[in-house]
Amino acid sequence: MRRVPTEPRKLQISRRTLLTGAAAATVVAFDPVGLGWLTEADAAQGVAIPDLDGELVVDDESRTEAADDYGNIVHRKPIAVLRPGSVLDVVRVVRFANQHQLGVAMRGQGHSTYGQAQAGGGVVIDSRTLATIHRITGDRAVVDAGVQWLDLIKATVAQGATPPVATDYLGLSVGGTLSVGGVGGATSHHGLQVDNVLALEVVTGAGDLVRCSPNENGDLFRSVLGGLGQFGVIVRATVRLIPAETTARVYHLFYPDLASFTAAQRTALADRRFSYLEGQIAPTESGWSYQLEGVAYYTPPAAPDDAALTAGLNAAGSEVSDLPYFDWLNRIYDLVEQLKQLDLPGPWINVFIPDGATDAYVTDVLAETSPADAGGVVLLYPVPRELMTQRFVMLPNTPVVFLLALLRAVSPSEVPRLLTTNRAQYDKVKALGGTHYPVGAIPLTPTDWQAHYGPRYPEFAAAKRRYDPKHVLAPGQGIFG
Repeated sequence: MRRVPTEPRKLQISRRTLLTGAAAATVVAFDPVGLGWLTEADAAQGVAIPDLDGELVVDDESRTEAADDYGNIVHRKPIAVLRPGSVLDVVRVVRFANQHQLGVAMRGQGHSTYGQAQAGGGVVIDSRTLATIHRITGDRAVVDAGVQWLDLIKATVAQGATPPVATDYLGLSVGGTLSVGGVGGATSHHGLQVDNVLALEVVTGAGDLVRCSPNENGDLFRSVLGGLGQFGVIVRATVRLIPAETTARVYHLFYPDLASFTAAQRTALADRRFSYLEGQIAPTESGWSYQLEGVAYYTPPAAPDDAALTAGLNAAGSEVSDLPYFDWLNRIYDLVEQLKQLDLPGPWINVFIPDGATDAYVTDVLAETSPADAGGVVLLYPVPRELMTQRFVMLPNTPVVFLLALLRAVSPSEVPRLLTTNRAQYDKVKALGGTHYPVGAIPLTPTDWQAHYGPRYPEFAAAKRRYDPKHVLAPGQGIFG
């Protein structure tokens, strides 16, 4: 494995001032016994912290922010937050964590829902200070892990290009979604976001900065993409681009029942007629409504054939509208930002269901879901299994897979009950051959994770031993205890 040199130049020391009351004291050392930070007055009793280009902060406000996420359910406070000034800061802190048995987690936009990017008693790396778009050239873009997809897509669209797949909410970090998978309406054509990566720079759990791609350090590359942060911290990515159309024609097609809704989705997926295919389920006074959401991207004067795109989908009603391409991709950003301000718990559940079991499973889920339990958006849409290729993104073994996502925002008093419900619904889908997309709030044990990875678990555990032998990285996932 070829490693990138970690000391190419003399570094500037930049340490954070810790304020205690009205007095200020410079943090210069770490107390590995008391798990605290020492000032110059008592630094002889501790271990010198690494010289950094950025800053290691220990104030309560920063640590409290890093102990929370979009789910507002789990709160594990780290002992420090790294705001890296360079990739080398990540190297230094991961190596430091190895020496002193500290957990390390990379936090992007904090959009997990069950503490996945937290490191109680450890160090959280705030990737927002690593947010440079280095270059956009032809069929690729090179970006830091902390770049939001929102900013990357703005920049690429200005040059007539786009990443093939976007998540519905663009305020997520590149490193964050590549650690999980990255699913969206264009997955029907291009797989997951992790299936559209050309190269990575990764800091392994051992603290090595490594370049990897399908042909260079390929095992690490295939492990990290969708690896839930267990093997390495993604610090830079080269992502694939394709030509961008200028306009999105949006088809909202309405159905009276679940069976006709999913039948139409299967028809639309089979011939890939839409550039983007999703669907939503919403509570009504008498039950549920079902909406297929299909989008055709185009550039005038060319235009989609409305009749051909809706043929055979047998909708009970429809609405068709045009939006600029970027506006369509960014349609829910403002709504999510408003929801964030409410600090409501988000006990999400996201599961992949085998095609043949989808209708019965979703019927059962909806039967035990009240409008208040839905509490937000319910997504249901099919994706083709063959396009999703990364080895640690676990999926049902059927040609078509449905994603069901209950993206709840509820009262705090409802959280314990809904966590129990999530667990029961997960057990049901697992018994059907389904899996979970690990961004939700499902209480899982290490034994559950072994079952999740199934026959691939020995491979997953071997990669952990190889790249993170001291189990430093991503403790918040709870995969290894």
